[in-house]
Amino acid sequence: MKKALAMILCGLIMYPAWAQEILGPSYPITEPDMLEAIQDKLKSMEKNGRLGQLQKEAIERSKQSIERPDPVKGIVKTRQPRTFYFDPSWRVPRDITTPDGKVIARAGDMVNPLDYVPLSNHLFFFDQSDPKQVKKAAEILKRFKGAVKPILVAGEPLALTRQWKRQVYFDQSGHLVRRFGIQQIPALVSQEVAQRRLRIDEMKAD
Repeated sequence: MKKALAMILCGLIMYPAWAQEILGPSYPITEPDMLEAIQDKLKSMEKNGRLGQLQKEAIERSKQSIERPDPVKGIVKTRQPRTFYFDPSWRVPRDITTPDGKVIARAGDMVNPLDYVPLSNHLFFFDQSDPKQVKKAAEILKRFKGAVKPILVAGEPLALTRQWKRQVYFDQSGHLVRRFGIQQIPALVSQEVAQRRLRIDEMKAD
């Protein structure tokens, strides 16, 4: 066995070309600089104008998402008007204290935010793509002498803000309508006098 191994080693030394053919050629290990590769790619894209085009497209997408956010899903135009109530009370999960250690609420207590901060403005949810709902929103604003926060579930809040010369909001991802349990629009959210709950009216626009 030792003799055979010696012969193989001797052959590798004596015949390097033969050894290279069997073992395969060897190459130096090289690893491209990732940052340099990215910079080269960006320079190439800048040179052929592709980088500028991508920047314009990104700006346009951002502008569109601000001017016209994605509509809230799962909301329909009111077919059957209904009135229901929402109790915002919640159970305190752990003691709430002030910086100096004074306990404001203890774990397990039921707290109603309306006891501390009443709803000073009505909330009106509507779809701008429906002219009847836009007209209804204008009527609601007039009825309550502007003490209303108009909130879109679909449409262009900035464009309507410019048109009405007052702030128009958008219910991003439908967080508010889901929180209140609103399923149909237009819908008006109000706090009745001396009540610790919110009244919600899903109404027809016409």
